[in-house]
Amino acid sequence: MSRSELPDTTEVGVDEGEVDYDALEALLGEKVLEREDHINAGGFVIRPDDVQDVLSTLRHEAGFDHLSNVTAQQYEDRYESIYHLKKYDDPTQEVNVIVPTPTDEPVSESAEPVFRTAEWHEREAYDLVGIEYEDNPDLRRILLPETWTGHPLGGDYDQTKPQVVSLTEHANPLQDDHKVENDNDGTDTMFLNIGPHHPATHGVLHLKTVLDGEQVLDVDPDIGYLHRCEEQMCQQGTYRHQIMPYPDRWDYISAGLLNEWAYARTAEDLADLDVPEYAQIIRTMGAELCRIASHLLALATFALDINGDFTATFMYAIREREKAQNILEDLTGQRLMFNYFRLGGVAWDLPEPREEFFEKTRDFTNGLPEASEEFHNLLTNNEILQARTIDTGVLEPEEAKQYGATGPVARGSGVDYDLRRDDPYGYYDELDWDVVVEDGCDNFSRLLVRMREVEESAKIIDQCVDLLEDWPEDERNIQSNVPRTIKPDPDTEIYRAVEGAKGELGIYIRSDGTDKPGRFKIRSPCFSNLQTLPEMSEGEYIADLIASLGSLDIVLGEVDR
Repeated sequence: MSRSELPDTTEVGVDEGEVDYDALEALLGEKVLEREDHINAGGFVIRPDDVQDVLSTLRHEAGFDHLSNVTAQQYEDRYESIYHLKKYDDPTQEVNVIVPTPTDEPVSESAEPVFRTAEWHEREAYDLVGIEYEDNPDLRRILLPETWTGHPLGGDYDQTKPQVVSLTEHANPLQDDHKVENDNDGTDTMFLNIGPHHPATHGVLHLKTVLDGEQVLDVDPDIGYLHRCEEQMCQQGTYRHQIMPYPDRWDYISAGLLNEWAYARTAEDLADLDVPEYAQIIRTMGAELCRIASHLLALATFALDINGDFTATFMYAIREREKAQNILEDLTGQRLMFNYFRLGGVAWDLPEPREEFFEKTRDFTNGLPEASEEFHNLLTNNEILQARTIDTGVLEPEEAKQYGATGPVARGSGVDYDLRRDDPYGYYDELDWDVVVEDGCDNFSRLLVRMREVEESAKIIDQCVDLLEDWPEDERNIQSNVPRTIKPDPDTEIYRAVEGAKGELGIYIRSDGTDKPGRFKIRSPCFSNLQTLPEMSEGEYIADLIASLGSLDIVLGEVDR
């Protein structure tokens, strides 16, 4: 479908009339070239040199203050960037800004002066697709080595051509520590590599750090060591069967079902598939078990980073996490790569005997208050941890929004944003629970948010168990009727997200009329959250840098994809 054939969109949104796109078009005036209709929201096609003006107008005059994602792709006749905008106050209000550029000169204005998070998103678009962004302050590869040839998600990329990456062409990141004299103030600075293999980096993360004594002057997160081009692998899989196993490998630590739900929600809305109410309850219960497992691991490793405490806090948290993992193993048959969700529902019903499963689950949630009290005694009441986390790693609310931070990172900065409540899916809007927000904006607040969210997740699980226990046996439908082959109409586009353990986990899909996506883009919450690290670390001590990194709770499998 060409641009001229796209239908005119007057009222598009989660609920009809929620966003007045006519008013937005009038606000933007002549900068709007055409209108588009995506399933999740309407969109405006603009010129490459109007990006900053349009996004600034939408941010400051229309309230779209959350740049949740940037999708880049190549067509036969053009390149295209899509800026997915939302509102932190109401994420159901969305608008897409589409920026086409010619194939012979894929150059567009950068959105970074309006949204700081655009720096990394545009670097990824340049790295994988090949679009250049003028005014981006650091336009270089972000996931692939600088010596890489070509752009893997570009239409003319030769996947059969071998790549030889030579370390002689750039500085070895593992070179010896060295000092450099600073001519401006006469002080000496030291360049220090932290990672890429270091316990405190929580995976293969490399931090290029410049120190003045123990004070951090600059830190540059170097990512991509775990990049597997998951998006391209999903583009090569069929909607119905072959994509679902991949999400478990993004946040591979403990958020498998949450990852699967992100894909399920997007594909189900794309193909207009229903999910039985019974299956929605099972999904909600399983997702919250994964959230608890994720937060408990974050708590355990954070204690290890701050206190070096392995024997007590770390093992106490792992003990409780193992109970959640055991329940998930009973439910899904696996402990790590669950592959339990299916389009239209779940793979199978609850394990038999059901009474034992319910009893085991209730025993776990009933024991969490006592375990939580232990964690508070060991951690939040610990003077050493308080000294190292209170008023360190400060991230102000507006800075969190500028970087697109979500999840406990944003809520620890007082940003009241949770897609389970604000853009309801599953069974969340039928249950009684609270969104946890702390306004300390520091490392301590982010810890408190995760600890309190464990208690809220337990409340959700208990309510799900009550519902499942009383559910009539002849109405236990685990899947709706799903076509054997799913082929959405060509050029149908959608962006959907769920509240993952780390924040907003979103997926953009463009169909090309086949049973495989034409474009599959993953919006990783860890990717955007990690971008805040320099903001909260520069000017603080190196010990605070380690605490701040731990408070972000990143998983490199999700950052790099």
